[in-house]
Amino acid sequence: MTNVVSKHRIAGLGAIGLLGLIPTIAFAQETSELNAGDTAWMIAATGFVLFMTIPGLALFYGGLVRSKNVLSVLMQCFAITGLISLVWAIYGYSLAFTDGGSMNQWLGSLDKVFLSGVTPESLSGTIPESVFMTFQMTFAIITPALIVGAFAERMKFSAMLIFMALWVTLVYVPIAHWVWGGGWIGELGALDFAGGTVVHINAGVAALMAALVLGKRKGYPTTAMPPHQLGLTVIGASMLWVGWFGFNAGSELAADGTAGMAMTVTQLATATAALTWMFLEWIFHGKPSVLGIATGAVAGLVAITPASGTAGPMGALAIGFAGALFAWIASTKLKPILGYDDSLDVWGVHGIAGITGAILTGVFADASLGGSGLAEGMTIGGQVWIQFISVVATLVYGGLVSLILLLLLKFTIGVRVTEDQESEGLDLALHDERGYIL
Repeated sequence: MTNVVSKHRIAGLGAIGLLGLIPTIAFAQETSELNAGDTAWMIAATGFVLFMTIPGLALFYGGLVRSKNVLSVLMQCFAITGLISLVWAIYGYSLAFTDGGSMNQWLGSLDKVFLSGVTPESLSGTIPESVFMTFQMTFAIITPALIVGAFAERMKFSAMLIFMALWVTLVYVPIAHWVWGGGWIGELGALDFAGGTVVHINAGVAALMAALVLGKRKGYPTTAMPPHQLGLTVIGASMLWVGWFGFNAGSELAADGTAGMAMTVTQLATATAALTWMFLEWIFHGKPSVLGIATGAVAGLVAITPASGTAGPMGALAIGFAGALFAWIASTKLKPILGYDDSLDVWGVHGIAGITGAILTGVFADASLGGSGLAEGMTIGGQVWIQFISVVATLVYGGLVSLILLLLLKFTIGVRVTEDQESEGLDLALHDERGYIL
C-alpha cells in the first residue's frame, strides 16, 4: 500500500512538473528562429523585386515614349530608386511596420527611425529584419515609379522628386500600415497578399490624378505619339514577368508551399492575360500586336498580385482573363471617350486591373473554387464586401491626397515643363543628354 501511494505521489509530482513545462514549451514554439532557407529565398526575392524597377520598369516605360524622352524616363525610375531608399530607411519603414500604440489603426511609430534597433541579430519571423525591411523597401520603390508612366514626357524633374517623397510619406506609408502593418484594413480581414491595394490601386489612382492635373501632352490626341522602341518595352515586360515571382512568391516571407503556389498562379494568370489582350486586339483591330501582348502580361501580373497567396490555379485563369479584359476596355475604349492623357495607361493597367484582382480575391480564395480557404465563418459575399471596402478606402484616400499634393506643387513651384522644353524633349531640356546619337 505504501508503495502504491508512493507511486501515485511520484506520478502526481511528474504530472505537475509536466504542466509546469507547458508554458515553457509554448514559449519555445512562439520564439522565432532564423531559417537559412527562408533567408536565402528572401534575399533572392528582394533582388527580383528591385530588378522590376531598374531595369524592368525603366525599360518597359522607356520604350513606350518618344525617342527624345527615353532618358528622362530612365532617369526618373533611377532617381526614385535612390530617393525612396533613403525615405524608407530614415522613417518610412518605422511608420509602416511598427506598433503605433493608440494610433495603430492608422499609423505606426517612430521607434525604428533611421533603422534604430535593426541589427544583424534582429529577426522578423524566420528571416533577418534587415532583409524584411529591404524587401518592403523595394515595394515602396516600385509603387511611385509606376506613376511615372502617367505624366511621362511633360513633368518637371524637380517637381517629380518632391511629389514622390511627399507621396510615399503621406500616401504609401499609411496605406501599407493599414493593410500590412496592423492597421484597420488588415484588422477588417481584407486579403492583399502582395500589393493589390497598397501598390497597384494606390499607384493607379495617383497616376490618374497626375494625368488630370498636368493636362494633355502637346498635340495629344491629334498628333501620333507611337512608342519609339518596342524592343525595349518587350525586354522590360519580360524582366517584370520574371521579377514578379519575387514580388508575389516572396510575399509569403518563407520558402514553403504557399510561396510555391503563389509562383504557379502568377505564371498562369500572366499567361492568360497576355493571350487575352492579344486575341482582343486580333478580333477588334485585325492584327495581334507586340505592345498588346506585353501590356496584357503586365495587367495579368497586376490582377493576380492580391490573390497570389490565396487563389488556386483555376482562380488564376479567371483573374488573369478578367484583369486583362477590364484593363483593355479602360485603356483602349474608355480613355479616348473620357479624353484624359494617361501617357502609358497606368490607370487602366494598374488601377483597373488592380481593382479587378482585389475584388476577385474575395471570390477565388474560397476552397470550393480551389483557393486556400476563407476565414472561419466568412462567406464569399462577406469577403467580397470587405475587399470592396479596402478598394474604396484606397481610391478615396490615395486619390484625394495625391490630388492635393499635385495642386500644391502646381500653384507653387509648377509641375509641368514649358512648351519649348516639351517640344525639344526632356532628355535635352532637363538633362542635357541624348538617348541616341544619330
